[in-house]
Amino acid sequence: MGKPTGFMEIEREDRTYTPVSERVEHYDEFFVPLADDALTRQGARCMDCGIPFCHQGCPVNNIIPDWNDLVYRGDWRQAIDVLHSTNNFPEFTGRVCPAPCEEACTLNITDEPVTIKTIECAIVDRGWEEGWIEPQISAHSTGKRVAVVGSGPAGMACAQQLARAGHSVVVFEKNAKIGGLLRYGIPDFKMSKHLIDRRMAQMQAEGVEFRPNSHVGDNVKAMGLLINFDAIALTGGSEQPRDLPVPGRELDGIHFAMRFLTQQNRRVSGEFIADNKEILATGKHVVVIGGGDTGSDCVGTSNRHGAASITQMEIMPVPPDKPDKGLTWPDWPMKLRTSSSHLEGCERDFAVATKAFLGKDGKVTTLQGVRLDWQDGKMTEVPGSEFELKADLVLLAMGFVNPVHEGMLSNFGVEFDERGNVLANTDDYATSIDKVFAAGDMRRGQSLVVWAIREGRQCARAIDQYLMGATELPR
Repeated sequence: MGKPTGFMEIEREDRTYTPVSERVEHYDEFFVPLADDALTRQGARCMDCGIPFCHQGCPVNNIIPDWNDLVYRGDWRQAIDVLHSTNNFPEFTGRVCPAPCEEACTLNITDEPVTIKTIECAIVDRGWEEGWIEPQISAHSTGKRVAVVGSGPAGMACAQQLARAGHSVVVFEKNAKIGGLLRYGIPDFKMSKHLIDRRMAQMQAEGVEFRPNSHVGDNVKAMGLLINFDAIALTGGSEQPRDLPVPGRELDGIHFAMRFLTQQNRRVSGEFIADNKEILATGKHVVVIGGGDTGSDCVGTSNRHGAASITQMEIMPVPPDKPDKGLTWPDWPMKLRTSSSHLEGCERDFAVATKAFLGKDGKVTTLQGVRLDWQDGKMTEVPGSEFELKADLVLLAMGFVNPVHEGMLSNFGVEFDERGNVLANTDDYATSIDKVFAAGDMRRGQSLVVWAIREGRQCARAIDQYLMGATELPR
């Protein structure tokens, strides 16, 4: 433990953002890191609890008190080793994870958790700056070949762990670049894509082969993988978006959020946009339907496009500003979360439902909605509360229902669970087809980057066990 009285003497301090007027002019990251002395003080606040609930809150079970203490003592070199022992890509989670670890922190009982996410990000960024992060090349080769289908965080984590165990790993990605939704779904202003490229280079040095533009079930045959590889990991994500079947849905100007976000990421990287029509919010009245992170990303992107107005709508009632810690801690609480994109400007409306869209000349112009009353978890429409809202661009950000079944999954013939995800448990991650495994959102449904990393690591261990009869890979 760093400083036994640190949590009583030192106030919580977190990294800040550059001014809104500056950051909406570009698509670069805009957080301002804490200085080393400030990070040292924040590390000193960790209580080294008898039962560190932050471990429970973190899906990859980061050894948080240990690297907090190491940062407090100035041993950054050891801190990056401890951090990497549980997390392959802390620069990803240190930027886009919602930090369930901080919600579980004992100090969060008084709303002053340790700035775990900021410290994590600082450790790994320092590791790259100092040249401490190098390829970990296996000393031996098993002679086994593994195909990893999908290059998001689950696929990348799975591939890296398998390569370090001595297997020959090939990652198949349907898009032109590696990274999955890290690359194409998360805006550049939240996570710069050079972070993915840097990890790719490390993994290539470790022996991982990346094959972009390789769509299994399309230009790559599923049967070919079954024939040519000793094991296959399906880590393709959950990409079937939830639709909104109301009158007027067919009007031009109503799009799934991910199409909008993916286009912008391709635009920033200079990549060709294959869609026959670009989707831009410039000068438009934008309505984002869905109150989660994807909706927030649409808000931030629309602000950078120069939208005339932005309204984000959510069907659920507005959550409390402050949860009852006696009922929620150390679990993830339902509370009102205001993102950096919200702070850049938008109207937020809760407990509303879309009834229909109206248009002119085939293009959407108006959203017709109604207010809802929620009682005992059931919603009813409030009589006389109907309203209309200008809407030149509507973005549907209501989540994803399951992975796409057509193509690869139907070709492999894997079974699905009751939610339409690939059926596999968290003991061996095996699907109903021999030597085919599944992990990440494709198996568990839409979730967090940190959960994808956890599942990718555990799936790699299961595959190593399957191929070799034993494994030394950690869970």
